[in-house]
Amino acid sequence: MTKKHIYTFLQIIIFMGLGLGLIYWRYTEMSPENKDAMMEAFKNINWWMLLPIFIVGFLSHYFRALRWKILLKTVSIEPSTTNTTFAVLIGYLVNTVVPRLGEVAKCTVLAKYEKTAPDKAIGTIIGERAFDMISLLIVMLLVFLFERHIAFTLFNDYFGKYFHDGTTFMLKPVLLAVTVLILCMIGFIFLVKKLKNTKVGNIIKSLGDGIASVWRMKARGAFLGYTFLIWLMYTLMVYIGYFSLEPTTGLGMASALAIIAFGSIGMIVTPGGIGTYPLIVAGVLLLFGINEGVGMAFGWICWGVQTVLVLILGLASLILLPIVNGKRNTQQAG
Repeated sequence: MTKKHIYTFLQIIIFMGLGLGLIYWRYTEMSPENKDAMMEAFKNINWWMLLPIFIVGFLSHYFRALRWKILLKTVSIEPSTTNTTFAVLIGYLVNTVVPRLGEVAKCTVLAKYEKTAPDKAIGTIIGERAFDMISLLIVMLLVFLFERHIAFTLFNDYFGKYFHDGTTFMLKPVLLAVTVLILCMIGFIFLVKKLKNTKVGNIIKSLGDGIASVWRMKARGAFLGYTFLIWLMYTLMVYIGYFSLEPTTGLGMASALAIIAFGSIGMIVTPGGIGTYPLIVAGVLLLFGINEGVGMAFGWICWGVQTVLVLILGLASLILLPIVNGKRNTQQAG
């Protein structure tokens, strides 16, 4: 076993341990009433509502595959939609175990069955991830605009002590959003200058190049359209999930956006978001008046559906990919 493999293994163990530790800590800190509410929510799940979540979840992966095809075309790779979808699903499967390795895995798998160099496919990932970052920032901005009480609550938790009057910071949501945007721009400019010619600076430059390459492509309208559909499907997964529990049925799309915005961070912290995602979801729903126990139950439902979906579709893709391509090669030979 090489040093790289040992490092990867230790990384998985450490972050998996972090996730499991968070689960144990949160459960022990919950009051008996919240624990009872969580168990009661699990007992009363509307299982039929999980089916449309699976369908919408698959569509999000399918639209991601179609979007990736557009990027691949810019580097003279024109794979079949079937192979691209299988590769995307396998990438997600790998990501549940080793974060970020899934990107390499999906490029390697696609290159194998499309008879092309994996390096060319890997080059498109930068542009894809750059737009994912932009999309997440836009979602967060929408949360600041339409659910300003969340922004106010978070602000007061960290900075409220600096204001004598609690109403001092009751700014208009647009002003708040503009302030955050300006601060982000200033911070970005500072980082670019500070980190120029460093490893981090080169990564930022690569992201910028990736965004520029997308903007120069002929099919950028379709690319942006698929990007919108991907994030719409993510939001619908949460919104439809509300109807699986009685206490969350009255929540709207704005709260679903808040969960997507903050929950996405939880998916990054630990492998597959184990432990962190349900914890963040419960925290967000608490701001919308949902009991912590119910929020934890809903967070686990969302996490469970996403994880099961990836496991089923990813494993199915591993099985079907060689079968489908074997038949295609036989037909071409005939």
